[in-house]
Amino acid sequence: MSPFRPDLVDVWIFRAPGPEILLLRRSPGRILPGLWQCVSGSLEAGESVTEGALRELSEETGFGAEEIEAFFDLDQVNQFHEPSVGAIVTSAIFAVRVRAGAEPVLSHEHDAVGWVSPAGALELAIWPAYRESVRRIEENLLDPERAIWFELTLGGQRARR
Repeated sequence: MSPFRPDLVDVWIFRAPGPEILLLRRSPGRILPGLWQCVSGSLEAGESVTEGALRELSEETGFGAEEIEAFFDLDQVNQFHEPSVGAIVTSAIFAVRVRAGAEPVLSHEHDAVGWVSPAGALELAIWPAYRESVRRIEENLLDPERAIWFELTLGGQRARR
């Protein structure tokens, strides 16, 4: 099997009870200012896909192992045309469940944050792929019997053996 390396990683953050999904608004002066989104960023050289996802999570929200209750592969890869690079870009999609009461510390990349219901996230999410990610969280990660099949260790391995 020949591995395929995505250009980006996306990490959706949610917490229970509720559930609540964390949305971040892109800062002015950046590409797509004002867009409500999940954590998103590029992989660094030599970094695994899961390492990149957890690094971006920490950089954009301050969430680390102390706040993370579970780390999931959403079994989703998005591809889209990005005019700024004139190419098709690929993103691997993950989710984390953080402990109740966990609050993000925003980086310069975002100027606002909001915990919203899944229905609220579907309203604010512009891209169809974002709405699909929210649906996958609702359908697969809120049910513990289903969620175990998507769970990863913080080292990036399947949690269920």
